[in-house]
Amino acid sequence: MKRANLLGFDIDTYCFDDAVLFAKSLTGQVVTINPEMIDYASKNPKFKEIISQAELVIPDGIGIQIGLCIKGYKVRRIPGIEFAKRILKETSGSPVAFVGAKPNIAEKAVINLSKEIPKLNPVIVQDGYFSDTETIYQSLLSKRPRIVLVALGSPKQEEFIYNLKKDMPYALFIGIGGSFDVWSGEVKRAPEFFQKLGLEWLYRTIKEPKRLKRIFPVLPLFVLKVLKSEFNHAVRN
Repeated sequence: MKRANLLGFDIDTYCFDDAVLFAKSLTGQVVTINPEMIDYASKNPKFKEIISQAELVIPDGIGIQIGLCIKGYKVRRIPGIEFAKRILKETSGSPVAFVGAKPNIAEKAVINLSKEIPKLNPVIVQDGYFSDTETIYQSLLSKRPRIVLVALGSPKQEEFIYNLKKDMPYALFIGIGGSFDVWSGEVKRAPEFFQKLGLEWLYRTIKEPKRLKRIFPVLPLFVLKVLKSEFNHAVRN
């Protein structure tokens, strides 16, 4: 396994295809990491522990790609939404659980995904507005999905997965934020131009200005922290 340490967090440096190949036979937790998650984890030891114990940590955010580049790693970001869909295609026919998003969104996402993946086998489709977590756990345990996609937003989705994965050693869990919203058609993904430049965050911020407070100052401060860390390392050596 190829891993790079970025501000105290180990991140896998696979290319997209190799990450998918590795994950196809993997069980456990996939974390699609971004600077906001690292910022939160740096202040929350429990969340940092969850990330450190994940079986696969892929560089989802453009800030992670920039940070790894500063450290000398030529790594391309792996968007969680693309990674998860590729996994669904590569494991077509395997039982899948969809957990998260607003009511009816996951159902719409499954309908649309089924058009691209005819053998898609959803065994659980559950929105994220539940209060009885134990009932959801028991449902997952009884249905035994091979793939569990959780779209509860971070850190909730990572915590949900972490608390469940030990009881489902046969499953691959992926936290994928707002992907159900895009797959359902309720939210449009950024145009390809923005995707290729790693500027989906900018497009979404333009569309949803309230996201600005969440993105800034986390992203620029993150890059500055990486630069400072590398400078200090160079001075010590």
